[in-house]
Amino acid sequence: MSEGTPWPTDIAVKRAERRIDVSFDDGRRFSLPAELLRVESPSAEVQGHGADPKQIVAGKRNVGIAGVEPVGNYAVRISFDDGHDTGLYSWSYLYDLGRRQEAVWQAYLDALASHGLSRD
Repeated sequence: MSEGTPWPTDIAVKRAERRIDVSFDDGRRFSLPAELLRVESPSAEVQGHGADPKQIVAGKRNVGIAGVEPVGNYAVRISFDDGHDTGLYSWSYLYDLGRRQEAVWQAYLDALASHGLSRD
């Protein structure tokens, strides 16, 4: 990672609580719910292919984490119990998602509402 970019010091999968806890070397710690990680997956399926728009992923209130595996020393691949496993979550992506969690979550809820979709 580039100088100044926070580096993870610990990552813990909390399957029963459906979340991942990540600690960084700058002292920040984030608890990231599986639902948020799933609907904000960095995969092309969610973020869009090329110029395609980002997809709104509904119905993931109860999604769980099936597994987490390291990808090199820069990311993890998170597998969800709904079968989705194509997103590579870089450390910088996880840090940014944690830092902006409230705003990202509210934008997701607003997008669901504006499209008449549900978390269930």
